[in-house]
Amino acid sequence: MENNGDLDLNCHATGDVRLDTAIYQWITWDKNPKTRAQIEALLLDGQVEELRRRLCSRMTFGTAGLRAAMGAGFALINDLTIIQSTQKYYDLFFLFHRLARLTAAVMLCKDIPVFLFSTYVPTPFVPYAVKRLGAAAGVMVTASHNPKEDNGYKVYWHNGAQISSPNDKEILKCIEESSEPWSESWNESLADNSPLRSDPLREISKKYMEDLSSVCFHRYQFTSPLKFVHSSFHGVGHDYVQQAFRAFGFPPPIPVPEQKDPDPNFSTVSCPNPEEGESVLELSLRLAERENATIVMATDPDADRLAVAEQSDRCGWKVFTGNELAALLGWWMLFNWKETHSDPADRERMYMLATTVSSKILKAFARIEGFHFEETLPGFKWIGKKIHELAKTGNEVIFAFEESIGFLCGSMVPDKDGVSAAVVVAEMASYLYNKNLTLHQQLENIFEIYGYHISTTSYVICHDPPTVKRIFTRLRNFEGENTYPRSSGGHSIVDVRDVTTGYDSSQPDKLCVLPMTKSSQMITFTLQNGIVATLRTSGTEPKIKFYTEFCAPPGKSDISSLEEELKKVTDTLVEEFLEPDKNNLIRRSI
Repeated sequence: MENNGDLDLNCHATGDVRLDTAIYQWITWDKNPKTRAQIEALLLDGQVEELRRRLCSRMTFGTAGLRAAMGAGFALINDLTIIQSTQKYYDLFFLFHRLARLTAAVMLCKDIPVFLFSTYVPTPFVPYAVKRLGAAAGVMVTASHNPKEDNGYKVYWHNGAQISSPNDKEILKCIEESSEPWSESWNESLADNSPLRSDPLREISKKYMEDLSSVCFHRYQFTSPLKFVHSSFHGVGHDYVQQAFRAFGFPPPIPVPEQKDPDPNFSTVSCPNPEEGESVLELSLRLAERENATIVMATDPDADRLAVAEQSDRCGWKVFTGNELAALLGWWMLFNWKETHSDPADRERMYMLATTVSSKILKAFARIEGFHFEETLPGFKWIGKKIHELAKTGNEVIFAFEESIGFLCGSMVPDKDGVSAAVVVAEMASYLYNKNLTLHQQLENIFEIYGYHISTTSYVICHDPPTVKRIFTRLRNFEGENTYPRSSGGHSIVDVRDVTTGYDSSQPDKLCVLPMTKSSQMITFTLQNGIVATLRTSGTEPKIKFYTEFCAPPGKSDISSLEEELKKVTDTLVEEFLEPDKNNLIRRSI
C-alpha cells in the first residue's frame, strides 16, 4: 500500500483487505488535514475496530436524508462524504435527465447552473425553490434537531419531494462503485466566482411570502388581542416567521432573545428538539408569562417543524403533542376548504395524509366527512412522493403530517414546513378566540365529534446496532420460530404488521400494503381493545421509538379510563418487548 502522503501504509497494513483498501482510499482522497489526521492517528494507534466502524460502512438515506455525527470516515459526515454524495447525485441526474442542478462546487465544475442561497434559510425553502425555479434537484445541509455534534445532507428531487426508493438506493450504489473525488470538486471558490452561480434568496423569500396567501383564509376579517411568543431554538426561523406573520396581517410574534439567532452550540437548551416539550420550552414559557402572551410557538433549528403551547387559567401550560396539533390543523384546513367547495363531488379529489405511526384522527375525519385519507411509511419523503403521485391524477392534498411535529398545510411545499404552520396556527387561534374558544377547547370539540384519539409517543436510546437487531429478531420468534407475541397488557393481539419483512396478518395474502423496508425495523400490533402500537427504529437517531394510540368511537368520553388503559398497555409493551434493563437501553430522560 502506498499513497502520496508521509505515512507509509505498507508498515501499517491491518491484514484485512477490505479495511486496508478503505484506509488507502481515505488517505489518498481526503484533502482535509483534520479528518485525514484522525484516520492516520487511529492507524498508528492500531485501533482496527474503530477504523472498521468508520471506514467499512456508509451512511444510508433515512427518513430525512443522510445524517450522522461529524468526523473522519465513510460512515460519518465530512468534506469527503459530502463531495462523494453530490458527485454521484450528479451522475444519476445526468443519466436520468441529461440536466442537473445541484450542490455548488461539484455541479459548477461540470458547468451545471446552481442556485446557492447567500445566507441561512429554513429547510422548506429548498423544496419550495426547487419547484418555483424549475430546478432539477435541491440539497439542504442540516442536522435539523439532532445534537450539535451531528450534521446532515437532505436531497430533494425535481418535484420538490425528498428522494425515496429507488433513487436513494441508486445514489448509494453509485457512491460504492466510484468514490474518488474529481479534482475540481475541492475548488470552493467556484461557489463565489462562477457565472453559473446565482443567489435566489430575494426572489424565493418574496414569492414564498406571497404564496402564503393560499393558506390565509380570514385576512382582515377580525381582530385579535392574542399575543404570541416564538422561539427559533438557536436556528434559522426567526426572520422568516416574523415575515410570515406580517404577510397574514398580524403583528410579529415576540421573539425569545436568547434563542433568536443561529447558534450551533444550542447553548440554552439541553436538546435542540422542541418536540421534547415543556422542559426545553422553559425560556419561551417564562417570557410568555411576563408578556401576558397566550400562545408559544417553537420552530426547530431548521424551521421545518413546529411545537405549540397554550396558556390555560386552570392548569398552566398545555403543550400540544404532534398528534393533537395535527387534529387542530386538519380540522382547520378542512373547515376552510369546505367553505369554498360546496359540491360533494369535490371530496372525491381531496386527500389528507399521515405517516403510519401518527394518529388515526385524519382517518376518522375522512370516514365522517367523505374525503380520502391515506397512510405512508414514516418520514416526509414518503408523504412528498404520495403527493406527487396523487397530483398526477388530478387529486389535491390539503393537509399532511407526521406525529413528530411535522406539518404540511396546503400545497406550497411538498414537505413539512414550520414557518407556514406557525402562521396558520396563529390565524386559527385568533379565529377561535373570536368564537370564545381556546385551541384546547376546540381540540375537545373535535374529539367529541370524531372520537377521542389518545396517544403516547416516546423512545429508548440504543447505540449498539446488534442489540437492536436482537430485540426485533426476538419479537419475530417470540413463542417459537416465525411467531409474534399473542398478547400485551392482558389484551390479545389480533393483527401484526411487520414492514421490515413485508408481512401483514390482516391482509388476505399476508403481504403489507405499505412498501417493505428491509433497511429499518418496524412492527405494528393491533390489540383487541382497539389500541394500535408500533415499535420502530429511528431513521436519523440511535433510538427505538414506540407509539401507542387508543382510538375511541364518537361519543365515548371517559378520558381517564382511556388514558389509564393506554398507559398500562404501553408500559407492558416496553418492558416485555424491548426489555430495557436487560438490553442496557437508555430511557428517555426528559
